[in-house]
Amino acid sequence: MNDPISPDLIPEACTNRILELCGVEVEPDTAVNLWSKILEHKWLLSEQLHRDVGIKTACADFLENTDQVPSQYELHERGRLLREMGGQFIGKEMWDTISDSQPPKQLVQRRIILPLTEEGLSRKHGVIPPKAILFFGPPGTGKTHFAQAIAGALRWWYIEIVPSVLMVDGVESIGANLRETMEKASKLDEVVLFIDEFEEIAGSRDMADRIDKSITNEFLKQIPMLKNKQNKILLVCATNYIRQLDTAILRPGRFDCIIPVGGLDREGRTTILEHYLAKLNTGDIVMEKIVELTSGFTPADIQYLFQQVAQFAFEKELADKKDYLVTVETFTHILQKVPPSLSIEVIEEFKKDSVDYSRI
Repeated sequence: MNDPISPDLIPEACTNRILELCGVEVEPDTAVNLWSKILEHKWLLSEQLHRDVGIKTACADFLENTDQVPSQYELHERGRLLREMGGQFIGKEMWDTISDSQPPKQLVQRRIILPLTEEGLSRKHGVIPPKAILFFGPPGTGKTHFAQAIAGALRWWYIEIVPSVLMVDGVESIGANLRETMEKASKLDEVVLFIDEFEEIAGSRDMADRIDKSITNEFLKQIPMLKNKQNKILLVCATNYIRQLDTAILRPGRFDCIIPVGGLDREGRTTILEHYLAKLNTGDIVMEKIVELTSGFTPADIQYLFQQVAQFAFEKELADKKDYLVTVETFTHILQKVPPSLSIEVIEEFKKDSVDYSRI
């Protein structure tokens, strides 16, 4: 009899094989589950020892260490899935790069991070920690940065699902790939699962074609299944175009919080500017002047601005053969070619969306 028995079809065969290998009699129904675990244990042992372990050895080892084996396999499988899905461990310091005055840092701290880190107190007062949240706002306002910072603050793994990766087998396979990805993620623990460009997989079904409707339908199924899992997993989705999302996605019961992420105030810009200025070779810098010059800039705008300033300083010193110090005049020169993303029209539209869609 071959070792890889199909336990769903022949439970008696599993019983006989276990008896043959280890001299242990078990009920057929119990043998079905046990044989599957023995085969998993054989694979785990082979991986650990870097050689193929015989089925008899695996069977004996499994029965001798029954209490330890499931947890060992679970840890090994989680590690494999984390590597396969590109899991990253992000430092806690990323949370500190967000200004305390930047919306929505205080809200995220209060509604998301504290309930997840103060579990005992949450249970005592009947606070249900969030399992799924949605960020929305103009491009470049820091939604991805917030998701990464949350993972850092929680000391959880960070996994990003890019919609374009779900399309690798063609648009017809997006729904199936999404389901497979979410099923894998549901086996993990202490993970922030981030989906950017969320409108690509949860767009309105009103005018959608058959494929787009099926993708949205699939996601509507996956959210409650993920939320019903007992493991620690936080789904964070982000969109620049909340008006394009299907209305069913936005109803209570899907996302625990729908949070606007807009532009930076003066204090927010100051925090980010100080972070990047520390990396430059600076001369006479008047912070207040630079803060004023960058009104309407998003975090992504500021990052791009500093890349341009750094490149300019590098080329200037290379050409002049002398130390070049970045000053306010450097920024004034570069800013002529780097406009802000947040126009008055964009800001006004975001304010309206914040009133219409926020649920915090």
